[in-house]
Amino acid sequence: MSMLRRATDTALTPGGELADHPRGWIGDLALTGFLLLTTVFPYFLMITYGFWGFAGWAQLLVGLTMVTPLALRSHFPLLLLGLVTLGGFFHVLLSDTPLPCLIVVPLVVYSVARWVDARQSRIALVIGGAASALGPISWYKQDTDWDVNVAVLAILVCLGMVLTPYVVGRRLRESEQAKIQQANAEQERLQNLLADREQRARMAEINARQQIARELHDIVAHSVSVMVVQAEGGRALARKKPERAVEALDTIASTGREALTEMRRIVGVLRSGADDGEAYAPMPGLGDIVEMVQRMGDRVELQTQGTPPPCGAATQLTVYRVVQEGLTNFLKHAGPQARATVRIRYSADSITAEVSDDGVGAASTGDGLGNGLKGMAERVAAMGGVLEVGPRPAGGFGVRAVVPVQPTGSHRIPEPRVDREVNR
Repeated sequence: MSMLRRATDTALTPGGELADHPRGWIGDLALTGFLLLTTVFPYFLMITYGFWGFAGWAQLLVGLTMVTPLALRSHFPLLLLGLVTLGGFFHVLLSDTPLPCLIVVPLVVYSVARWVDARQSRIALVIGGAASALGPISWYKQDTDWDVNVAVLAILVCLGMVLTPYVVGRRLRESEQAKIQQANAEQERLQNLLADREQRARMAEINARQQIARELHDIVAHSVSVMVVQAEGGRALARKKPERAVEALDTIASTGREALTEMRRIVGVLRSGADDGEAYAPMPGLGDIVEMVQRMGDRVELQTQGTPPPCGAATQLTVYRVVQEGLTNFLKHAGPQARATVRIRYSADSITAEVSDDGVGAASTGDGLGNGLKGMAERVAAMGGVLEVGPRPAGGFGVRAVVPVQPTGSHRIPEPRVDREVNR
């Protein structure tokens, strides 16, 4: 019973992904009606007018059994195969001559080969081949007018009527499957391209956010630190040397205006969506380092060696931000009596920027790397340079960066090398 149930379920299952024939039921019903009209209806007329008796009814039954199921050919091809096989069995039992309804045999073989997978379609080939031999042999035995040559020729013709539609059906199915696979592969490729494009867009957005975050940190942290230090110094000078206090207030005002200008530039970038080339032009460069050091007063000394080589805006901005972050750390952590030295060494292929102080430094907290140091490391690594930060053996804290004049193209962002964990 289980085998019969599985066979029934298989026969009643549509013919797979290619079973939805574009012509649908209308085309199959039209073909079935045409064949009923041309191969079966004449027998009905002959019986109606009394020309045939039992033989006519038998041939009419065989024709109906074999032709009517053809309406299922592109939707349930295996069920069609079973019903037509049953009709062929009745044909051999009830008729001693081939009937016109046998024209459905190549159509059935073609339909199964076209709409069913290769393993199941071979069933139709085996059944059709067996019927091609059994039919002529049966008719040969019942008709003494046939000779062996005619019987052999009939078998070969019947085999050809089975094999040819089978091959045509399989070739068409394989061609359609290849087209479907190609379309699926193309769709998958397009989906991968879209996913890759979205991923690149997300990465570009993340990089832009990180760049803006670095800019905000560098601008705000440095400017606020300078303003706090100058305000504290101005308060002390207001009692002893009021004229020097005015200088401190001027420094606070100029630093504030510069910070506001930088903030407006970044806000403009966010509003306009300009690319990197437009967003950060003009940007601070090597020439602005002198002015930045001068604002620090006599606590910071600038030393330069060599001649600045020709270099792009990105290289200059990186060196400027390294010095800026080093001085910000100095103001925040070194102590009020500490002094710092900024050393810039120029060579043909690199620029070395070093900020060192003799202050007390800062205690280690968290992971040892503040936002400033992380941003500095990302900037330097993006330019293919090397960053070293940490306490100095003689005391104080040092920041040293070597930035190539021409970027190496490396996009890897390593953590800075720190001799002792600090958070600045």
